[in-house]
Amino acid sequence: MANPMRKVVLRNLGAHKVRLALTLLSVILGTAFIAGSFVFTDTLQNTFNGIFAEQAKGVDVRVSPKERQSLGVPVAAADVVSKIDGVRAIAPSVNGPVVLLKDGHAVQTGGAPSWGQSYIPPDRAIAEPQKIIDGAAPANPGEIALNSGGAKRAGLKVGDKAKVLIPSRGTIDVTVSGIYSVPSDTGGFVGLLFSDQQARQLFTDGHYVAYVDVAAAPGVRADDLRDRIAKALPDFKVQDGPQVREDLKAQIGNALKFVNYFLLAFGAIALLVGTFIIYNTFSMIVAQRLRELALLRAVGASRGQVGLSVVSEALVIGLVGSAIGLGAGIALAFGLSGLLNAFDLGLPTGAMSVRPRTVGVAIGMGVVVTVLSAYAPARRAARIPPVEAMREEFASVGESLRWRTIIGTVLAIAGVVLAVLGARSTGGDAARTVGIGAGALILAVLLASPWLSRPVVGTLGVVVAALGPIGRMSRNNAVRNPRRTAATAFALTLGVMLVTAIAMLGASAKASIGELVDKGVRADYILAGPTGSFVGVPVAAGDAVKSVAGVQDVVAVRGTNLKAGSDSMVATSPDGPIEAVLNFELRQGSRALGDGDLLISQGLADERGWRVGERVELTSMDNKKVPLTVSGVYKDTQLLGKLVVPPAVYDQVTPVSLRSDFLVLVTAKPGTDLSAMRADLEKATDQFAIVQVQDHEQFKGTQGQQINTMLAILYGLLALAVVIAVLGIVNTLALSVVERRREIGMLRAVGMQRPQVRRSIYLESILIAVFGAVIGVVLGLGLGAGFLRTLRDLGIDQIAVPWSQVALMLVGSGVVGVLAALWPAVRAARTPPLAAIADL
Repeated sequence: MANPMRKVVLRNLGAHKVRLALTLLSVILGTAFIAGSFVFTDTLQNTFNGIFAEQAKGVDVRVSPKERQSLGVPVAAADVVSKIDGVRAIAPSVNGPVVLLKDGHAVQTGGAPSWGQSYIPPDRAIAEPQKIIDGAAPANPGEIALNSGGAKRAGLKVGDKAKVLIPSRGTIDVTVSGIYSVPSDTGGFVGLLFSDQQARQLFTDGHYVAYVDVAAAPGVRADDLRDRIAKALPDFKVQDGPQVREDLKAQIGNALKFVNYFLLAFGAIALLVGTFIIYNTFSMIVAQRLRELALLRAVGASRGQVGLSVVSEALVIGLVGSAIGLGAGIALAFGLSGLLNAFDLGLPTGAMSVRPRTVGVAIGMGVVVTVLSAYAPARRAARIPPVEAMREEFASVGESLRWRTIIGTVLAIAGVVLAVLGARSTGGDAARTVGIGAGALILAVLLASPWLSRPVVGTLGVVVAALGPIGRMSRNNAVRNPRRTAATAFALTLGVMLVTAIAMLGASAKASIGELVDKGVRADYILAGPTGSFVGVPVAAGDAVKSVAGVQDVVAVRGTNLKAGSDSMVATSPDGPIEAVLNFELRQGSRALGDGDLLISQGLADERGWRVGERVELTSMDNKKVPLTVSGVYKDTQLLGKLVVPPAVYDQVTPVSLRSDFLVLVTAKPGTDLSAMRADLEKATDQFAIVQVQDHEQFKGTQGQQINTMLAILYGLLALAVVIAVLGIVNTLALSVVERRREIGMLRAVGMQRPQVRRSIYLESILIAVFGAVIGVVLGLGLGAGFLRTLRDLGIDQIAVPWSQVALMLVGSGVVGVLAALWPAVRAARTPPLAAIADL
């Protein structure tokens, strides 16, 4: 660009500092969220990589099951490994979930795992043994070594007494014999080491181990030995040490990818909202500078130079905003990590990781979005006729809304059709169809909202107009420039639409759970484990309450994994008569569940073509055949899932270390005092610490709390988009005040008072905000209902509208309008009448 035009760009930016700051803020917030998402997940990934870098060190080969839910590696297979040529030694290991108890209370891990495993002495160990930093390693039953972080959390030291709850075995007394170190800060993780003999008693049935570490004989390469063992044991996962570490890193990496995509989705929403603000800002800037740009054309500037000057302003804003946003994103990731630690979520911590990819994506997206948003206004600026643009009436001429309204209408019809078609079925394809329809409807609103703003804002403005001349003026100002009103409101529309849809999801999930519990659970009390934990209800808890006075039925409901063909599914397994504690509709056959029987849902029966009396073959996670006879078919219900198997099958396919109950359902004998029975149930389960005795309402409340936590996270992430939308309203109103400077000055000259000027801006802002919120609520309710219909097979079969939240959002949008108008209104009220009239 020629030097004079460069000066024009820089002077324009410097002359409008407030406008520059507001536009910058839109870019900063969007890019900060994206940068923060990358930094946060990269930091977690690096921290976990540091932890896993110490795994399987010194191990030449490790043999483990291919499926995590399998029984493990048979002892017989370990014997086979020991006899393979090139094997110097083997070290079988066992592990499983545990709960550390101190003073009768569970040591909280914040969601991190609490794990027990066997300690292999150095003379037998193949992997590098844990480093004992205080006391001694466990050598006898009843002794444990505790990781330093876990010891600090529990307040335990060498020599202290405690208890350990093993869900599949019960509670044992232990003494802390030693404290061992871990390679990095592992958050809330609690790790217990038992003597090898006791670990095998606690976590296995004597026939299986978790994995087998192998040491190669001198002169034998690890990869050669790995291949020999893999050939001898084709049904197991055989890896060398580096492969074990890479596998662990990949597992956590896949989990973090979801977190990253989830966070990036909200960053993209924030940037999308910012796009409309930037577009609106530059559109108004071009409209206000028509005469200035025409003058540049008149003195020799080409169309390309004028258009490039506008794009260059956007480029500067994009570069500066993205750079600041990158720094803000790093700070955001740091703050998010600190917030999660404050809530004790048990995540590991480490040094912040800022990769070149993060810098490139954050700055690249910020610049691209800003420049593209300014492209249409730049083209408009380049087409300005030099002489005509200097005439006053030229600024009021706008393009026809006809074609964009027609296109918007077509898209709206297509979007509604797709959403309805998708809502008629369930599953991923149905959800995608509704999603495509949602995209079409959002584009339809974007295109048609200028036309739509006149009747809607006009209708909403009836209330405002009733306030007198000031109200009528505010309504007229809001409908006078429908493009600006629609573009300003659309940013808020997106945020409100998503909030409404998410609120519907939460309300519908709670309603579905409530309906399921009220109609499906016959039990008077439910024994449940801690929410969000790696362990369920201890197996012994059900036995402990059977002797409580007034108890009639006690049925533990467990889950295990089985495969039908190549499809893996969770099977329900009750340890007693399920019909005594649950209501379900039997469509065919019998409720009887003998050792060789199988109950299946109607959906699975239709899918597989299975009938009552048919002999079917399921497969365990160890690929062992489990032949069963279909004894009954029941109506689909989330209480039972797709299939119900007898206790014999559960014991056959579920590893000892992973055995625990989902729930234990308890019914009372007729005439029993339920309050007294509850007290007795709580007393009987006190020894297990983590078991909660709940009635129907409390159980529903617990599930509702989990949903509320999820909603709080989603609302928090969406808050950024709403903040950017509010900034957009502030920006638009501030520019509108500049645009109407002479008009406001004339009104002040003929007697309009400053409070009246402020009130007119407030009311105009309220109309714009409420218009955006109304459109957002309508879209959110419609699309929310469509998506919920696709989730029927997941148990969300009730559609509930949180009307109180909807009303609160509409009222809140009015408040947002007032807050957004505070500064522009004050600025408008301070307009000097004579100076504004004389301003040309």
